[in-house]
Amino acid sequence: MKNLAKVTFVHEWLIGVGGSENLLGSMLTLWPDAPIHTLLYDDSGPNREMTRGHPVIPSILQKIPHATRHHRSLLPFMPFAVEQFDLSGYDLIISNSHAVAKGVLTGPDQIHICMCCSPIRYAWDLQHEYLRESRLDKGIKGLLARALLHYIRLWDMRTANGVDEFIAISKFIARRIEKVYKRHATVIYPPVNVEAFTLQEEKENFYLAASRMVPYKHLDLIVRAFAQMPDKTLVVIGDGPDFDKIQALATSNITILGFQPTSTLKSYMQRAKAFVFAAEEDFGIVPVEAQACGTPVIAYGKGGALETVIDGVTGLFFHEQSAESIRLAVETFESISGHFLSTEIRHNAERFSEQRFQKEFLDFVEKTWQINGHTNSVTQTRKKP
Repeated sequence: MKNLAKVTFVHEWLIGVGGSENLLGSMLTLWPDAPIHTLLYDDSGPNREMTRGHPVIPSILQKIPHATRHHRSLLPFMPFAVEQFDLSGYDLIISNSHAVAKGVLTGPDQIHICMCCSPIRYAWDLQHEYLRESRLDKGIKGLLARALLHYIRLWDMRTANGVDEFIAISKFIARRIEKVYKRHATVIYPPVNVEAFTLQEEKENFYLAASRMVPYKHLDLIVRAFAQMPDKTLVVIGDGPDFDKIQALATSNITILGFQPTSTLKSYMQRAKAFVFAAEEDFGIVPVEAQACGTPVIAYGKGGALETVIDGVTGLFFHEQSAESIRLAVETFESISGHFLSTEIRHNAERFSEQRFQKEFLDFVEKTWQINGHTNSVTQTRKKP
């Protein structure tokens, strides 16, 4: 029997749970014993179960007191820290990157595949928005922030050369990779647990919005839009820095529930007349979860939503991030809501299942492995399609 390839994963940080962590968790099941190199790891946090059985190797930043609580302030040191991982003992390196994970150092006989959630958003096309939201667009602090991001961009460009193959989580991100790195990326949509969000055909007379309450999600625009439509009911689920601001905008027809467990979110998704989504996302898992429930999505027509929502079939698009544009979209939806079929909406969401992701991802890895002249096995167990 030929030797198995030695595989390791590189992930930015294992502190909270988001789309990037869900993506990593699905890949980890394909290599049940593969180690994970990560900048920071909270071993008492929500990723403990996902990493069970996988050795976790944190970076030198882990030695800084309270680093996991203040990880974003450590950005200036992350490029240096990720370069300190010694990966010389591995044949295949899979980086799951939205910031610096792809910057690991690899040799000519190693294969480095980058599952790219995005090039560093706040260093590239979203820099000015990030600086405004962080109140770093003026003054000495703003100047220092711009200098840091300039350095990050130079480093980010250089480290793109160390990646053998890029995978993008959407066509939108593939275009960003082409723009920033001048590299082709194969699109493999990330996994969504559509099995957990089951179809319900009977809907109730309310709209739903749900996301983390941060500026780029634009929940405030959705709330402002429904404040102008007192005859329509909106339920908002989520928590975050903008919670007080959004709650202050709510009128009597709007209910702000704050953070809710997944079971509660799923119940509201199944019963809602439509799900309203105003962010420009790289992919956007939540709109797919809503569609898995048979619920149409009213979404901002940019970014990943253009690839997950079918206009006029599984939802509607609005084309400006403004309360007025959302209001007009809701009124249009009201006039044609009877045209949307829950079973057809559910069918669209099934395109993004975990089973589909694992098959496409593993096929890509195996093809890359063979093209590069390797004859030994790259996986311990081959997942069935």
